[in-house]
Amino acid sequence: MKEVRWERMFPDQLEKAFGECPVIYFAYGLCEPHGPQNVLGLDALKAHGIACASAQKYGGIVAPLDFWHVHDIAGCALWGKDAIGEVPHKWLTAIPPSHHFKSVCYHIRSADVLGAHVAIFLTGHYGPNWQDLKMLLGLIQPYVGTRLYGLPDFEANVPGFDNDNHSGGDHAGKVETSLMMAIDPACSDMTRLPKKDEIGCHFAMGRNAYEANRQVGERMVADEVRYIGNKVNELLMEYDNIKPKHTFRTYDDVEKFWDEKIKPIIKDFACLKLDFSGQGRTIPEDSVWFENWQSKG
Repeated sequence: MKEVRWERMFPDQLEKAFGECPVIYFAYGLCEPHGPQNVLGLDALKAHGIACASAQKYGGIVAPLDFWHVHDIAGCALWGKDAIGEVPHKWLTAIPPSHHFKSVCYHIRSADVLGAHVAIFLTGHYGPNWQDLKMLLGLIQPYVGTRLYGLPDFEANVPGFDNDNHSGGDHAGKVETSLMMAIDPACSDMTRLPKKDEIGCHFAMGRNAYEANRQVGERMVADEVRYIGNKVNELLMEYDNIKPKHTFRTYDDVEKFWDEKIKPIIKDFACLKLDFSGQGRTIPEDSVWFENWQSKG
């Protein structure tokens, strides 16, 4: 199978692959509890695996994987309190939204400098951060020649685990565990699941994880790759039609855009809502999840 991972390619391989298909895939995730049956890096490994499969089928290259993402703050911290619990070690590779999304802006700059026609931004980590990603890409697109599209992987997982168009994503349940089984079987071990009647958070395990199935996971990976491939082809056609200039080139361009367009509104990002449910729930001060809960991000 051809190599598509930027960091593992030789210069002549990169030039050839990019010349044939000027598309770059950026994959995002983090280390976060995903039940006792999955490795901590599931979100990132899942997104990267799907990006690589997409590049292998439709062309392009995959940027080095970003393992640091939004967590341990606002609604994510509240979710952590309930789903992970009062643990001595959270094992999160977490950063605040301002850090993550400014990094995305620098990734966009890299794509534009290279002259990429299309860049796909795929996050395997959920919460509402994907909504902020889409908003960011919409705001930055007028400054960038590269055609941009961002999505959570569950958007592409159609028709989903149950073939019902409503089972494309979960947290460490049957969907994510099946995808991990398909992408890298060594990273999922069903023998580690607790007994079904054993009470507890179980490291944020989804309650239907027992239903995970590798063959279904393989079908879902293929579905996601097809969805992303169709989007890439659509954006390549858009690029060819408008023939945009690539002008988002300098670090100063990034900082100017950030200061003028994002910094004034980041306080309103969906991932900074203290309770994603809108019910006004709080975190007690003696919780391990309290210290960053109300951070400004």
